[in-house]
Amino acid sequence: MMKKDCEVLFRQSVELMFDRASATLDLPIGLAQQIRTCNAVYQVRFGVKLRGRYEVFTGWRAVHSEHILPVKGGIRYASIANQEEVEALASLMTYKCAIVNIPFGGSKGALKINPRDYSEEELEKITRRFTQELVKKDLINPNLNVPAPDMGTGEREMAWISNTYQNLFPNQINGQGCVTGKPVHLGGINGRKEATGRGVQYGLREFFRHAKDVKLAGLEGEIEGKRIIVQGLGNVGWHAAKVLSQEDGAKITAIIESDGAIHAESGLNVDDVVDHIK
Repeated sequence: MMKKDCEVLFRQSVELMFDRASATLDLPIGLAQQIRTCNAVYQVRFGVKLRGRYEVFTGWRAVHSEHILPVKGGIRYASIANQEEVEALASLMTYKCAIVNIPFGGSKGALKINPRDYSEEELEKITRRFTQELVKKDLINPNLNVPAPDMGTGEREMAWISNTYQNLFPNQINGQGCVTGKPVHLGGINGRKEATGRGVQYGLREFFRHAKDVKLAGLEGEIEGKRIIVQGLGNVGWHAAKVLSQEDGAKITAIIESDGAIHAESGLNVDDVVDHIK
């Protein structure tokens, strides 16, 4: 399957999920289409001088729904990033917030880049430049659009974004709130780093409380003793695997990364694997 086909299929699968759900509601004609449609997407290209030459980068920030402000959603750094994916992820942010009654609209951002190809100093220059471009369009603003970490980004990148924004707007009293996921010493909150991995844990715990759904999935019993394969040992995968194995008794039998995989039927110690990768 071609890469472009995968991009379209992801967006289509998100839209299909929404269509199935909205069909069960008595919505006025056209309202479902309005809700499903991404309000706006901004594409930016900018140059950064690195290693004696200019390199041009492409980034996006999609705003799916501004029915409640600010809109919320991460910024990811990935070589496979594209507009189709960003729009689909922005819509998922809207739906996720609405389902659990969190008062934010949905947004998402991405920069087409492989972070591993650049030094920390270079990534800082690129991030600050990307921030400046998004700020120009109010796509980073504590009152309107608040990014967060995502694939390929973390506390470090959020600190750079926050610092850049506050340098641009030193009189903005809420400037520190232009992003979440910052280091604790820069205004972040304890528990944020492992929060998404915890979300995976809580979701699985809830799933295994419903015997009918468990049976439909071809499973039985509880999480304890279940074999789990983790795809991606980033911030989410690491913390999810760690808490599921240490607190729920699951067995992590395989971990898949972009450049390979490791398997042990007897179970893997997640911390040992992380130390080995480092």
